[in-house]
Amino acid sequence: MALYDMVFEGGGAKGSVFVGALKALKERGHEHRRLIGTSAGAITAALVAAGYEPDQMLDAVNEKLKDADGNVVTDAQGNPVPRFASFMDSPLPADFDQAMRDASVTAEIFRRVKLPGLPNWDWFDRKLLNGMLEDKHYRQLFSFVECGGLFAGDKFVGWLRERLDEIGAQTGNNVTSGDTFAQFFAKTGKDLSLVATDTTDNEMLILNHRTAPELPVAWAVRMSMSIPFVWREVPWQSRWGKYRGRDKLDEQGRGNIIVDGGVLSNFPLRFIANEPAHDEEVREVMGDTPAGEAGNLGLLIDETIEVPGSGGGGGDSSPHLVGKLRTAQRVMRIMDTMMQANDKSYIADHAEFVCRLPAQGYGTTEFAMSEARLKALVQAGYDAMMAHLA
Repeated sequence: MALYDMVFEGGGAKGSVFVGALKALKERGHEHRRLIGTSAGAITAALVAAGYEPDQMLDAVNEKLKDADGNVVTDAQGNPVPRFASFMDSPLPADFDQAMRDASVTAEIFRRVKLPGLPNWDWFDRKLLNGMLEDKHYRQLFSFVECGGLFAGDKFVGWLRERLDEIGAQTGNNVTSGDTFAQFFAKTGKDLSLVATDTTDNEMLILNHRTAPELPVAWAVRMSMSIPFVWREVPWQSRWGKYRGRDKLDEQGRGNIIVDGGVLSNFPLRFIANEPAHDEEVREVMGDTPAGEAGNLGLLIDETIEVPGSGGGGGDSSPHLVGKLRTAQRVMRIMDTMMQANDKSYIADHAEFVCRLPAQGYGTTEFAMSEARLKALVQAGYDAMMAHLA
């Protein structure tokens, strides 16, 4: 049996590959010590730290979407819809209060445009904008412009809260969906760190019980998975306290804007591999735990490695606006390149610590993938980890 400090890369829907890799680790009898993750890796790291076993995680990723009456929702072909598909949730009209609507770019354009023969009626402009916001596609565009993302992310937060409450009850460790990092650490004893990006202060955040003790773990995960222009940005709330002793609010009390950690580090291997005695930043955010007292294991999602039995197809095709808005598509391609490039040299220098998990042909936002494709992805993760441990 080996003890590992583990890092989980970001990758959106491709993160389901981690389940297979964790199952292989479990079968070999290996255990984890410190856990750190970004985006999809943050979701996995948090669930593992909370007490989820690989089989339980597999049940979670296989969960089907149900309607208000408890019936399984099916697609046009009669196939059950994965609950993960609900994570691409369009904002609701109630998400945008009148003050936000009045201060929006759309409202400003309406005020500036003068049509010949028509009076400049503010009440009409407001009525027109409010009517446009009744359409879900326009709400996505409005959210993209005003909130930094096409999708709300509320369904994901609801799912994660359910998972945390559920495992707390099952294991008896009393973990709840409202636990702060300090409370979570006190209950589990697990050293969990999640990576996010503060676009206001232009810095990477390593969120854990040392740096952000009052921040709820569920919201830290939500921050970490906020792929820019896909999910809405998360403004820091005053009730979440400070980060490393520093406020994340401006003089007017507005919170700093937090997005996906992958913007600055999608594979934060450095924070478990470097000895704190030799790296001041690592020591400040990760504490004095000697890195050499456990093995290092990085789970890297590799889009160049084929997934046997995946059946092709997939990708990021979507009925949502993200599949139609060319600007969003361009930005996502740029973000993918940035996320992969930032950690590339460090990965190359520490290749012996990295298990490359196949994900070729799978899309970052492919949350509605078929059961067959999901099964193939999980199996590929299992096989890759077994080969890495051999």
